Amino acid sequence: MTTPLHRVIAAALRQRIRDGAIAVGEPLPSEAALCDEFSASRGPVRQALSALRDEGLVGGGQGRRAVVLDAVPAQPFESFLSFTRRAEITGHEPGQRLQEIALRRPEPTVAAALQVDPDDVVVQLLRLRLLDGRPAMLERMTYVEPVGRPLLDADLDAGSIYALLIDRGVDLHSARHTFDAVAADALDARLLDVPEGAPLLRERRLTSDSKGAPIEWSEDRYRPDVASVTVTNTRNTRSAAL
Repeated sequence: MTTPLHRVIAAALRQRIRDGAIAVGEPLPSEAALCDEFSASRGPVRQALSALRDEGLVGGGQGRRAVVLDAVPAQPFESFLSFTRRAEITGHEPGQRLQEIALRRPEPTVAAALQVDPDDVVVQLLRLRLLDGRPAMLERMTYVEPVGRPLLDADLDAGSIYALLIDRGVDLHSARHTFDAVAADALDARLLDVPEGAPLLRERRLTSDSKGAPIEWSEDRYRPDVASVTVTNTRNTRSAAL
């Protein structure tokens, strides 16, 4: 399957930014220069530049040369996407290493979030996520037992857990994300290859089915030098007037 030209162009520019060939604050080549380099019309070039703007890598537009704003593509959270899919969208190679998985009784706060009894068993796992082979995020995931039990026998190093669950018919409908900063504990430091006490971006996520029943509670800790987050808001003129 042939990769669309705008994705080829975007991937090449991401790599140059990531490698420092085009530094933060420097302009990208002009649209005309990119058209010549990639033997492309302006359409694919503009699509590629638009993707980089959406990721927070570049700014500019409307006749102005695009300028590099950041060397770390942001992870978009406007839609319900797995880490694997977000990594692919932003031009990274995702990976994962399962550290442990087990049936356990949840801590009281997790039991409350999942609306289960503290004496019930849940499926808990710890997994290291990679971007281009580098440690990027450590996820601590808890699933209600009926949803999580099939994971005990699955190959969780093969790819996205969300994709696996969807293939099994699990109703993943909505998620609430809460972000803050935490200091790396000893386990974070060892697996993420950062000093103990280093700042990490923490995402706490509660995922529910279409009836509103909680399915998953997750606490993910990101290295901020290899992953950041962007959320785009659009003003709703009707609600703003109320």
